[in-house]
Parts: sequence; C-alpha cells; structure tokens
Amino acid sequence: MMSIRLKSKRDKSVLRRHPWVFSGAISSCEGELAPGETVDVYSADGEWLAAGAFSPDSQIRARIWTWERGAVIDAGFMASVVDQAVSAREGASRLQATTAVRLVNGESDGLPGVIVDRYADTLVCQFLSAGAERWKRELVVALRERVQCSCVFERSDTDARRKEGLPPSAMPST
Repeated sequence: MMSIRLKSKRDKSVLRRHPWVFSGAISSCEGELAPGETVDVYSADGEWLAAGAFSPDSQIRARIWTWERGAVIDAGFMASVVDQAVSAREGASRLQATTAVRLVNGESDGLPGVIVDRYADTLVCQFLSAGAERWKRELVVALRERVQCSCVFERSDTDARRKEGLPPSAMPST
C-alpha cells in the first residue's frame, strides 16, 4: 500500500481527527502515489494514523477517508458513507417542508471534497478533490441507489479543483 510519513510532531492534527494533511507536514512518501489513490498516513514513529486520498498538486496532500485501521476504501465504503450522510438529513423534520437540501457536505460527512445538493428530483454534485474525482462514478452509483432522483448533474467548476490540479468539469452524470 502507498503511504506517507509525517514529520516529527506533525501528527497532532490527525490524532485530533482533522481531515487534512498539509504538504509541509509530510517527511516522505512511499509507493507510486497517483492522484486520488488511497494512502496510509503514518506518524514519524511509524504509527498508523489514518487512510486518505492523496493529492500531489494540492497544499492539502491527503484528505482523510477514515481513522479505522483495516477499513477497505472501495465502492462499498463510499456507498456506506453516502448512506450515513443521507440518513442524517432524512431525520430532520424541517426537510419535509423543502425541495432543496444539501445531502453531502464534504469532510463533515466523511467524504472530503464531495458536495451533493438536492433540488426537487435533481442531484447536483461537486467533486472538488483528487480523491472525490477518483471515486465519482462509484459515488454517483451510490447516490442513485440511495436517493430517488430523475437526474444527477455534475458541476465541478470551482476554483478548488484548480488548486487540486484538476480541470473544471460540468455535465450530466446520468
């Protein structure tokens, strides 16, 4: 597995569950680290801390997917996190009175760089990080299985993608 090792005393934010690892905190990288690939994050002492999506062109070099050692980051993982995010919104009684709601709110829902808004029966997705870009097909499949909608539209045209080294992207996903 590909991995990054943090500099001495730079693991505190990850230990406190901050979802980002900045480029200046990394002492070394091991393996062929492609954009969006999952990497293990280790302390300077070799202690496993988390698994996250690698972004070679961003100041945010890794965005954490999980702090659970042994978790497999795959389509099933993405579907599970999407389900948790949508379920959290379904319980809010005020959502019954509106046709617009944010279903996925990035890091706060465990999906760094992923924003999903629902407008009536249309989902509008933003995939703003290398990890989100890597998993966007699986995420759209999970959303369509979980949420009844007629259309999924991608609108990933913000400046955040440029900072990740990604081109803008806006198109129907289905």
